Amino acid sequence: MAKKEFPEGKLSPSALEKNVLSFIGANRPELLVGPAVGEDAAVIKWPEGKYLVFSSDPIVGADKGAGRLLVRINSNDIASKGADPAYLAVTLILPPSMGEEGAAQIMREIHEECLSEGIAVAGGHTEFNSKYEHPVIVGAMIGTADRVFRATDVCTGDVLILTKHIGIEGMSIIATDRPDLLSSFLSKEEIEDISTWSENISVLKESRAIRNVAKFMHDPTEGGFLGGVKEISLLSGLEAIIDYDILPINPLTKRASEKLEFNPLSLIASGSLLAAVDKKDVNVALASLKKAGIDSVVVGYMGQKLKEPVPEIVEELWRLLKMEKISEK
Repeated sequence: MAKKEFPEGKLSPSALEKNVLSFIGANRPELLVGPAVGEDAAVIKWPEGKYLVFSSDPIVGADKGAGRLLVRINSNDIASKGADPAYLAVTLILPPSMGEEGAAQIMREIHEECLSEGIAVAGGHTEFNSKYEHPVIVGAMIGTADRVFRATDVCTGDVLILTKHIGIEGMSIIATDRPDLLSSFLSKEEIEDISTWSENISVLKESRAIRNVAKFMHDPTEGGFLGGVKEISLLSGLEAIIDYDILPINPLTKRASEKLEFNPLSLIASGSLLAAVDKKDVNVALASLKKAGIDSVVVGYMGQKLKEPVPEIVEELWRLLKMEKISEK
């Protein structure tokens, strides 16, 4: 049976209640006015003595699991500031072909991920729009922190720690949305394994493990590891000295980069956290990460003031998603 083609515009109140407003994440008592038909904004009783941390990120490069990914990438930005994510507003702009079932599926994923992290869905907007062939999903998230993390606090000699391995998000998107690119040189089981890496995209655990000793934390997304290093250098005004021989790259990522001819260091890299730590606190940070079950490695340190412009970093994912299927080599 063909799917019903829904009209453009907002969902009806009844459809909104059933497919969107029934998925509102965790119950947080300080959310005094939450999402409801006719409510224009959320009202939150703010906890005294805390800092507000706010971030917004969209999902535009993935279809499957997009709701879960939206929560995780927004949570990562909050976690990078040493905060705990608390409230999420969601904007869904969907092609009419997705129908109410599509809206409900995305919101169900968002709801389940928010429940697992104690995040309340505080509001948002949902509509169908025929200008789009794929869903456009935007999250705006608020969290609370006990202190402020600034890149200007990073000093020469501070050590750079990287968690997990490089290219987690990009590889999981390729394995999920374009497995045909990998099938000529990876087994079905290997591709399925990579697709599960999306479960490791959250960096909340490592943020909580080292936020007491880290001077600055960063979630390397667009432009991957190299993009993240560049951004820390620009923000701090210091050159980052990297030991490229020690960088953690999964063998499957390395094989894919060789066959598809891309630089894994420039592949969108949510899931690994870059942290600048005073050299006297490095062992404490590494021990805390190990106790939390997070793999980590020292990948470099911050040098002297930048003297030359940092080279532009080109994100690899978008080109890969548009590639034709490669023949076996």
